Amino acid sequence: MREVGYMKEKNAFEGTMMDDESTHRVQEELERKNIPDVAKLFKALSDETRMKIAYALTIKDELCVADVGNIVGATTATASHHLRHLKKLGLAKDRKEGKLVYYSLDDDHVKQLIEIAFAHFEELSNREPEQF
Repeated sequence: MREVGYMKEKNAFEGTMMDDESTHRVQEELERKNIPDVAKLFKALSDETRMKIAYALTIKDELCVADVGNIVGATTATASHHLRHLKKLGLAKDRKEGKLVYYSLDDDHVKQLIEIAFAHFEELSNREPEQF
């Protein structure tokens, strides 16, 4: 560890101890991960309609586009647009049956991600307001 003075560009403060080895290891690990693409997944789910759709697909394993639209209060065209976006990012998959297209979450990881997000929010909601 080394003591650093104030460095405006690094946002470090005088007296802060930096562990060069640890920070270097973390930086290397970050470089090995595809942070931008993972951020795109979260960005897609940050849209309220897409989150409603994804959550609906945790409740019912598979839904047709028209049913998704009805559930989230959107037109079939809007639901289809959001579902295609989720599919493009690997969050959902589709299956065609005649003229109907059915969507489901891509895999159990996606379902877990959404369920954990809601469980965490419920946990936050039960805390005192100044705790978050």
